[in-house]
Amino acid sequence: MDARQLEYFLAIVEHGGFSKAAAALHVAQPSLSQAMANLEADLGVALFHRVGRGVVLSEAGTELLGPSRRVLRDMAAVRDTAASLSGLRRGTVEVASMPSPGIEPLSTLIHRFSELHPGVTVSTQAAFTPEEVISLVRGGACELGLLGSAEPVTAPGVDVLPVEEQPFVVVAAPGGTIRDDVAIRSGDLAGHKLIASRPGSLMRDIVDDITAGGTGTEIVTVVDHRTSILPLVLTGVGVAVLPSSCPRLARRCGAVVAPMENAAYLHVAMVSLPAHLTPAARSFLQLTHSFARRRTQTPTP
Repeated sequence: MDARQLEYFLAIVEHGGFSKAAAALHVAQPSLSQAMANLEADLGVALFHRVGRGVVLSEAGTELLGPSRRVLRDMAAVRDTAASLSGLRRGTVEVASMPSPGIEPLSTLIHRFSELHPGVTVSTQAAFTPEEVISLVRGGACELGLLGSAEPVTAPGVDVLPVEEQPFVVVAAPGGTIRDDVAIRSGDLAGHKLIASRPGSLMRDIVDDITAGGTGTEIVTVVDHRTSILPLVLTGVGVAVLPSSCPRLARRCGAVVAPMENAAYLHVAMVSLPAHLTPAARSFLQLTHSFARRRTQTPTP
């Protein structure tokens, strides 16, 4: 077994087949197939089931995913550690992030990290639930994970760093009854149309509680992509309840932001494995620790 075989194995999984993996790796497909046949022979198990012209992972192949990712990452860490002896100059940090913390604090963290380590790439992967973020980190697909949840997260087998708590706010187009930086109650949204995410998120739970009050408030549109919410607000479709990761961007775009009385909080945390972190990931995690310490000393705006 060698690193090249593991790299080929992961490429087949990530690209969904031998031909696409061969194209992505710039190798001939027969060479890729032979490398996999040798790896399966060395291990004594089949890693893929051949179905027609495609392949699906076997049970053994599924079990090999995490260890393979860790082996390749550890080898990259050896190279990066050697380079970092004269300063962290290259490498990649892989971060899984949910949408709301992906706006803030991730933008600030990446900005500060890139100033400190301009030669290091930060690669982000989308995830939509805390469980998905934790799964990506546990499985080795990402080294770090940034999540937001209704309650503080505990997850066996991973380290959890509480980063900040974001109160929910109301974002609206200018010129209406909602005034910027003036606190409102849920009842003040009577008669307004709300833009909501799909059921299952804390944002949606808050919206459902508001509409259940019988005040004439109703959901006018439901969106999958959080990036659509602010443009819909600005065009006057409705108002939105968002975590306070969004106010600075919303105000820059011309929206008004009103804090909510007795607001719920989004608990933002960074998760990581206790070991197998590259130098770049360790540096990013240390930066997050510093950011979290400052946030505990400074109230959320």
